[in-house]
Amino acid sequence: MPETAAETKAPEPRLRQHGGRQERTWRGPAFLSHGFRPFFLGATLFAAIAVALWLHLLQSGGTLPVYLAPVDWHRHEMLFGYASAAIAGFLFTAVPNWTGRLPVTGVPLAALFLLWIAGRIALLVPLPVPLAVLIDAAFLPFLFALIGREIIAGRNWRNLKVLVPVAIFGAGNIWFHAEMLTGGKGDGPVRLGFAAILMLIMLIGGRITPSFTRNWLVRQGQGRLPVPFGRLDGAVLGLSALGLAAWVILGTAPELALPFTLLALLHLWRQARWAPERCWPNPLLLILHAFHATIPLALALMALAAAGGDPALRIAALHAFGIGSVGGMTLSVMTRASLGHTGRALVATPAINGMMLLLGASLGFRLSGAVLPGAGWAITASGLAWIAAFALFVLHVGPWLLTPRHRKPDSDRPGS
Repeated sequence: MPETAAETKAPEPRLRQHGGRQERTWRGPAFLSHGFRPFFLGATLFAAIAVALWLHLLQSGGTLPVYLAPVDWHRHEMLFGYASAAIAGFLFTAVPNWTGRLPVTGVPLAALFLLWIAGRIALLVPLPVPLAVLIDAAFLPFLFALIGREIIAGRNWRNLKVLVPVAIFGAGNIWFHAEMLTGGKGDGPVRLGFAAILMLIMLIGGRITPSFTRNWLVRQGQGRLPVPFGRLDGAVLGLSALGLAAWVILGTAPELALPFTLLALLHLWRQARWAPERCWPNPLLLILHAFHATIPLALALMALAAAGGDPALRIAALHAFGIGSVGGMTLSVMTRASLGHTGRALVATPAINGMMLLLGASLGFRLSGAVLPGAGWAITASGLAWIAAFALFVLHVGPWLLTPRHRKPDSDRPGS
């Protein structure tokens, strides 16, 4: 039984009501009628271009006309560049639902999107270093202020907690620049950036994945349903925050092998409660479960790296977090949100299935390239698969983000 956009209205009535109304009253381009449109398209287009440039630099041994070495630029841009846009697009989509307020549109939205673009350009062209750092570092504080204003104006106090990871993420970006300018390696800020995003994924992904799963499974008839978010989930998140904080400070120290192992087992247990085995007929749900499962995978790899002191396993764990947890969950959520909020049925097309398989292949190749000796070809294959996955999103989903919300004929509407 296909899941349609209309059929998912019940769990999020405010977003549909206010978002749709705002799109009808907005007189400018559809691209600026809702925050997910520019930021999802910008994030995915940049993800493909940035990795293509990274592969070129890796193969040619070239450099960039900026103060960052290519590998540091790659680390920064995939974490603080790509992920910040994906986070912004999601928050601008979710906050109207949380608060009941109309979404941010028009000039404020365009200004913030242009600021994000300016940050990407500032780290690619020869500018005075202080100016480049200032431009790049400005985006996340402005995002924090705008999202905070909306949550406070809507008196949605319970969701103020999402501002904490956003603030930490912004601090990690500033710390990264400060450390690179003073001769540091930037490893601590990168870990802090990952920790902030992973907490958002554990919190929000850990709510929407079982929620969407339950909504669909209820319509399928009898069978096991996901356990709703509760105190046990909160306890796992609290322990995860402590473990990630220790990781930021200590890195893959041997003392963290046992905590990482316990966290991996806790997240496996948590996700097993969401009835993932019942989601095979629904690819859009299956990918949420599959990419969320890369969190315990990466934690297990971190445990092995800490226990054995193997830098290859540490690199593998970071890419499991980066490609699987961050890349996979953001691409899955961006795809689902783009379908629903442009008025299309929540059904995976062949192109959507293709982009998810390509991203899974990217993860598999990159893990192989990290742990197998002389497997440089796997790193290249991983990059090419990543580029193809995000390029497919741009080509397939991008046109929906540039055009007005799809209006179905009366015969396609429920009750007609």
